[in-house]
Amino acid sequence: MRIKPRQQLLEIWEAVAAQGQHGRLWQGSEGAYRNSVSDAEQLLCLLYPATEVPALRLEVPDQTAEDVLAALRRIGDAVEIPRALLDGLTGFMDRHSVDGAPSFSGGDYFDPDDPDVELTPEQRELGVVDAYSLSITLALATLGFLKYFGPGLTRADLKRTAAELEAATSRRLSAAMVCLLRSFSVSAFRIESDQGRSLCDMINRAGEPNRAVVQRLQRRLDPLRATIRDRFSLGLAGTDDLANDNLLFEVGWSWGIIENAPPIDTDEPIGEQPEGVAQDAPYLYFTVIALDGIADLFSERTLTLGLLNEEQQRLAQALRLRWELTQQYWSALARFDDHSWPLEDIPWRTTDRQESLYFSLLVTSILVQDLVRRRATDDDLARTVNVLEELAIRSKTIRRLVPDDTSLRLHNPGVQLTLLGSERLGPLMRWSVTDFSAQLLKRSVQLRGLSRNIGAHERLLRLAESVMDHLWERRIGAGVGVGARLWDDLSGVYPQLDEPGSPLSWSFTERIVESLVAAASMVRETPIRSTRLIELATDLLSEADHLLDKEMMNGSGGNFVSVHNMLRQAEVRLQQARRLVRDRPGTACALALQVLTSLEELAAARRTTAWGS
Repeated sequence: MRIKPRQQLLEIWEAVAAQGQHGRLWQGSEGAYRNSVSDAEQLLCLLYPATEVPALRLEVPDQTAEDVLAALRRIGDAVEIPRALLDGLTGFMDRHSVDGAPSFSGGDYFDPDDPDVELTPEQRELGVVDAYSLSITLALATLGFLKYFGPGLTRADLKRTAAELEAATSRRLSAAMVCLLRSFSVSAFRIESDQGRSLCDMINRAGEPNRAVVQRLQRRLDPLRATIRDRFSLGLAGTDDLANDNLLFEVGWSWGIIENAPPIDTDEPIGEQPEGVAQDAPYLYFTVIALDGIADLFSERTLTLGLLNEEQQRLAQALRLRWELTQQYWSALARFDDHSWPLEDIPWRTTDRQESLYFSLLVTSILVQDLVRRRATDDDLARTVNVLEELAIRSKTIRRLVPDDTSLRLHNPGVQLTLLGSERLGPLMRWSVTDFSAQLLKRSVQLRGLSRNIGAHERLLRLAESVMDHLWERRIGAGVGVGARLWDDLSGVYPQLDEPGSPLSWSFTERIVESLVAAASMVRETPIRSTRLIELATDLLSEADHLLDKEMMNGSGGNFVSVHNMLRQAEVRLQQARRLVRDRPGTACALALQVLTSLEELAAARRTTAWGS
């Protein structure tokens, strides 16, 4: 299935609009408990493409495209659609605040580890890294939307609503950044501990003595250790353990605010900072989610529009330091041995000795971001493509499932993450992750955008298209029911499921929207330049130039006007081809071939005339 970002995003928008009632595009999570994660995902399915893809913008009614209006006709016209967004965003900010302070509840996304017990209301209201990260993305998208929509408002009540929404969004952005800082973990452990032995076993693919592996790892991580010890202060209880070279360590994000995490000193009006309960240890899943949200803080759009105030810029810099260091840490582990990467030993095993294809995908996700940051070599790219292809095959995303295939558990019920520390407020909680295929699509598209190697680029295109085939068949059945043409219904690709059909998942749908936005961004880039095509285009232009000069020297023959126009057109095409030869050599070749064809036709006509006389 060819990935066509604009058409596929509009199809999703039409389905999203069909979920609303009476022109409303956001209803809020159902049930007794608020779920800020699901509610943010629902809004981002519309707002994220509208603010990241210029062709799909909604905030300026005069510039809304006709096909966009057709897709969102259930919401209203070009004027009503942005006002519906304004109402939906205002409703979200009101619903997810307590006494004016932002809240980040996980709600019914939290499950009890023991299905026979109920979680307490306090547990349902706990914040989670997914909510913090999504709130950053949603807040930045909202502030960018208001930058263009707000100045065009004339009604006093709408202007007041927009101003109040901007203030509430800025508070939520600051609160989310503070919570992410307080959820960051640096976990140190002894080399001879279970964690230390598990880490060494994972990265030691050459069978070296354990002491040699530890020494190499310590040397590689020493700069990161020094940076954490000397420069990290916000949100961490202490980093004294890192002074002990006999300890190994992990960095990343826990599932929520860490127990005993100190409050962040800030003058932003975010209310009282909640106490943390999460275990002080990184989770790969929540680390990847945090990295995705933090990247939006220093995107070109955020900087160009000036979406952050001075204090938010300070918080963003602290998060960026953690973002860069975390990428370097996990990239160092994934590529520890140049001859045989630990990442290539699928599946990845965490330091608590759990292993899953999903963990391999998560480490690959971090590596992809690090490759983007440090401009990777072609070898790094090719090896990462190999990992993604292997994961797609082993997960049965692009292969047929066989009876009793254990790969199905990766998609349903998914990977179960135990949220250690949550038992302080009630039963032990867990978090279910079922978006493997959607994450695989997103990382394949991101890596394709990075790759400038034509071979790797084509392999990633084929992989992304195959994954898209799989995902498109997982849409909930057509019609007007809840979730129609959105995600996720596994029975579309795995008919052997005992209970076909599933409820609408805004989480899964939002992941696919992110992938299509990434694909749209890639489409806007300049095509990959082939050195072979550049050489060929240069040779063709050289021959065409010479033959054109020759024809001009031969004169026009009998039909002066016709020949003159043909030669002039050939000259213009060659000038255009020369301008394109570096960036679009294929197009330059096509123009040169057109000129060569017309010149040969002119020469043939002259030869025919000469023979006839």
